[in-house]
Amino acid sequence: MVDHERDRGPAVPGLLQDMVLDSDDVEEFLTKLVKIAGSTLSAEDDEVLCGVTLLRARTKTTVASNGTDAQKMDEVQYEYDDGPCLRAARKGIVHYVCNFDTEERFPEYSRAISGHGIKSALGVPIPLEGEATAALNFYSPLTDAFSEEAIDAAQRFAEEASVSLRLAVRIAKLTDSSADMRAAMESRTTIDLAVGVIMGQNRCSQDEAMSILKAASSARNIKLRDVAASVLQSLGHGPAKTHFE
Repeated sequence: MVDHERDRGPAVPGLLQDMVLDSDDVEEFLTKLVKIAGSTLSAEDDEVLCGVTLLRARTKTTVASNGTDAQKMDEVQYEYDDGPCLRAARKGIVHYVCNFDTEERFPEYSRAISGHGIKSALGVPIPLEGEATAALNFYSPLTDAFSEEAIDAAQRFAEEASVSLRLAVRIAKLTDSSADMRAAMESRTTIDLAVGVIMGQNRCSQDEAMSILKAASSARNIKLRDVAASVLQSLGHGPAKTHFE
């Protein structure tokens, strides 16, 4: 395997610790990390592109990259839904392509990425928890660009990325849960207010008012919350707000 005389030493722990302290958020830290990782695996005649892919549910996202070209190369892989980086994320093992011109595992993607001037690529899994998976992606215009030492260094960078990315995924889950809860409470508030209006207008019970609302929803084939919102709007009220806003 060809050695292009890169600096493949391990990342300096103190530098990475300073990066964490100096970064305002996880995205900023990961962006700094991939820039250092790409630079570490680059040679004078070869600028290595680097990015971090995060797979969640049905989405594929590049959460950090060392430039727009790296982002574009990730998107080529997403288009074909296959490649060394996606396989690394999905299967949890390193995938290395030393020459896309002769690669047979994913022929269509190989032809596409080779057309962008990329000849070799490395996908290194980033350990995560739960359903989300991730990988650190490297692309080079040189054939057989990554030696065993380079792959070892890439794995160390992936381990550094793991801690921050796990935190980011947890925060995202909490944010999603919070958004779902907020939407549910807003919906409940809108319906309750509309029921109160109907009770006052029709001098009926709460159950009867709810039945009227449900009947309107069914007849008009729209969601109960939307019917309730239209009742409030007819009285000149804006969107209902929950007490925790």
